[in-house]
Amino acid sequence: MTTTDRSWRRGAVVYQIYPRSFADSDGDGVGDIPGITERVDYIADLGVDVVWLCPVYESPQVDNGYDISDYRSIHGEYGTLADWERLRDALHERDVRLVMDLVVNHTSDEHEWFRRSRREEGEYADYYHWVEGSPDERPNNWESMFGGPAWSYDDEREAWYLHLFDERMPDLNWPNPAVRESLYEMIEWWLERGIDGFRLDVINLLSKAEGYPEGDPTADPVGGEYFLTGPRIHEYVGELVDRAFAGRDVVTIGETFDVTPADAHRFVVEDGLDMVFPFEHMDIDAGGSGPWDVVDWELADLKAVTERWQTAVGEGWIGLYLTNHDQPRIVSRFGDEAYRRESATMLATYLFTLCGTPFVYQGQELGMTNPDFESLEQYRDPATVDRVQRALATGDIELFEEISEAVNYWSRDNARTPMQWSDDEHAGFTAGEPWIKVNDNYPEINAEREAADDESVLAYYRRLIRFRNEHPLAVYGAYEPLLADHSQVFAYRRTSDGDGDSDALVVLLNFADEVVSVEVPPDAASGDTELLIGNYEGGSDGLAEPVDLRPYEARVYRVSSDRT
Repeated sequence: MTTTDRSWRRGAVVYQIYPRSFADSDGDGVGDIPGITERVDYIADLGVDVVWLCPVYESPQVDNGYDISDYRSIHGEYGTLADWERLRDALHERDVRLVMDLVVNHTSDEHEWFRRSRREEGEYADYYHWVEGSPDERPNNWESMFGGPAWSYDDEREAWYLHLFDERMPDLNWPNPAVRESLYEMIEWWLERGIDGFRLDVINLLSKAEGYPEGDPTADPVGGEYFLTGPRIHEYVGELVDRAFAGRDVVTIGETFDVTPADAHRFVVEDGLDMVFPFEHMDIDAGGSGPWDVVDWELADLKAVTERWQTAVGEGWIGLYLTNHDQPRIVSRFGDEAYRRESATMLATYLFTLCGTPFVYQGQELGMTNPDFESLEQYRDPATVDRVQRALATGDIELFEEISEAVNYWSRDNARTPMQWSDDEHAGFTAGEPWIKVNDNYPEINAEREAADDESVLAYYRRLIRFRNEHPLAVYGAYEPLLADHSQVFAYRRTSDGDGDSDALVVLLNFADEVVSVEVPPDAASGDTELLIGNYEGGSDGLAEPVDLRPYEARVYRVSSDRT
């Protein structure tokens, strides 16, 4: 990527909060908005610029808030609108912006729009995707992202409705202008309350092919070719940006399943989103034989995906992440729990030295790991539970234990266990019974303990954020791969994009659990070198000689020369 846009949106570091699991203020076992407000100093001290708050709207909580029943109300378990306003003000007082999570692809089936739509009341009749027909024959073979058919029959309306996620989350009918107008009015309502932007959930699913044709049964998901970045998607996203966000100093972040770098370029440069999330790097350990298939990944896979996205997006922009509320913890997935601190900080260095906007998911800055769920009853994620129960019902598996290891690896609940604040009961998250299991390792891994250790993962994240703020090359420099064929070390250079700075950054990342010696190519190592940041004490400032990298060591050098 290359860019002349150096707005706060691109230079920011974003901290993602999953409110249900962050901090509980009232002892009911569920995180809430007042609990977040009590922790704003922790967030500000980390050094981040923006908080992305996952949904807190009124919701029956089928999918923990991504099923919205009232866009203009706060869910009672999370607090009130007054509580939300206090959080907004507390963040703004500390120069931290607040971004809301917004779902405009679907609503809850308890939303008033859907209730009126199933009764065919006036304009609401066409607010969702309805197809008349026999209750014994679905409109097509499309599958839900959560598994199973993407169509459910409604006895009241005597018609089928489309839901690309849970059956209680019907998809909005974006071809209907009245739907779009209602959404723009709602967005305006929130912007008037002083928020700083939106993360737009599954934004490239808004457009479905006219006529709902049959999907390729060999594709994953079935029907995806007709609703992933569908035929009118750029028309819809462009209009959304023009109508809701143009002329405002806010950020728009698109979650975009299965997009290519060319898609990302178009969403940002042509349609006007500020950035999108790529997903390709989240698939390097996914096999092709079902939702629980896990394959060993090679460093070459990560290198190839990284280079493709760093060089092919052009003037576009991406969000950088290795975990979020839908993905496993990065130490357990891409690192090594036996070298938790080392691999957590090495992966953080990777994240913060690429072109894009880094996103830190709560607990990532502590090096939190995946928990060990011992039974299906301990899971809370509907996508996990529904898929397993369906596999049991259809006879694909006879016992949960047959796939328990893979489910433990993939489940979204890995990232949703409570934030580990201290070694107090329930990790200091709640005085009550937590809504989901607390990771057993909280006495060793918690914010209180990490804050007291100058060499902790938390301390390193704080250093990294300061480093990124002080070195624009880490944000905007051009990406050049080094040691492309090395199987253990990921190395690259960030170089000037023509602004007169002749310095370069050289990044060395050891992905192995052993000492590895590397020689940096002479053209990348020539000049005065200085070690700017690393996750081990010590280390030479020189790159002219072979560099011995300790297990999961990360080093970032500045190389000053006359090259431009």
